[in-house]
Amino acid sequence: MTTTPHTAALAEGATDGLERCPIMPTYGPPSVQFVRGSGAELFDAHGNRYLDFLSGLAVTSLGHSHPAIAEAVTEQLGRLQHVSNLYATEHNGAVATMIDTAIGDGSPAGGQVFFCNSGAESNEAAIKLARRFGGHGRHNVVCAFQSFHGRTLATLHATGQPAKWETFQPLPEGFRHAVWNDLADIERQLDETVAAVFLEPVQGEGGVNPATIEFFQGVRALCDERGILFMVDEVQTGLGRTGRWFGFQHFGVTPDVVTMAKALGNGMPIGACWARADVAASFQPGDHATTYGGQPLATSAARAVLETMRAIDAPTLAASAGQRLTDALMASPVVDEVRGLGLLLAVELRGADARLVSAELLRRGLVTNGVTPTALRLAPPLIITDEHIAEAVAMITEVTTELAEAS
Repeated sequence: MTTTPHTAALAEGATDGLERCPIMPTYGPPSVQFVRGSGAELFDAHGNRYLDFLSGLAVTSLGHSHPAIAEAVTEQLGRLQHVSNLYATEHNGAVATMIDTAIGDGSPAGGQVFFCNSGAESNEAAIKLARRFGGHGRHNVVCAFQSFHGRTLATLHATGQPAKWETFQPLPEGFRHAVWNDLADIERQLDETVAAVFLEPVQGEGGVNPATIEFFQGVRALCDERGILFMVDEVQTGLGRTGRWFGFQHFGVTPDVVTMAKALGNGMPIGACWARADVAASFQPGDHATTYGGQPLATSAARAVLETMRAIDAPTLAASAGQRLTDALMASPVVDEVRGLGLLLAVELRGADARLVSAELLRRGLVTNGVTPTALRLAPPLIITDEHIAEAVAMITEVTTELAEAS
């Protein structure tokens, strides 16, 4: 297979003829403007087709423009758009119940849900809940180095990447960090001031680094021994992405608090923080709130997402497709290693800079992410086909080979 770069498709729509771009430069200049999508395919403003192996960073797990979600949101838009969390709306209870059942892997887990708008907000809710649970003087949260929990000031400090902290110092106090997959280092952080341990089952932004069973089970045991909350960030890994409803289910543990977002709305902004009922009871009216959290448009989308995921058995699809994608990648001469779970994978490349490879793949019509200098992150829709897998692997092999030979 030989691919050629697409017609130049710079994102003119970001400026629309203005003298300067009105968008803050937090992401750098975009190289392409997408205008429509269907399933695993995207199309830019020039009509070029792209195969999406990133899903908006693990968001569009059911693919772009899914008809059931579009129908649900359109129908809701014509009936009720927003009131306030002072009142009930029709989808919240159903979505919260489906989340609770997914946490319990098919059986009610006995928890309660707080709805918000994003992953960072769901993590903020978890951090506040941990402090409310612990009480004054027991407020510290132990996280892992290489983790990523968000960009708000609190979630930025929870994030175990010190290089991201410096510009925004001083950050809120109350966070400690331990070496990833090092149970002894977690234990060293625990004293009477610690309210919770907060971990990802797979570190996504940190390079797609899965936890070990021994690590997660050991953390659960330490938390039980000391009356500390075990909180799991499933913002990127949750809702089928790893081949289970939630990543922690691979490790045979049950957390006290679970956060999620991304795939929950398949593109509609919504997040959720689930907690065991006795932990959730730490919150009292007025302790936490958000204007838009759980509003009807977002929860109508989430309801359609969860119902569709149940109908197609999304975790099984992800596990099966993830294995086929891994096997195909490992057969490529440019791949040294594939790590991850389900359809959240890192591909260690041989002889080429992954970020340059990702940029060239985009020019030729494949959306990926250079998550480290040596590894591509792949997170295609859970509905990805074998034909799409073959096309993507061929492109990765071709571009990596060309750039390795040129270096």
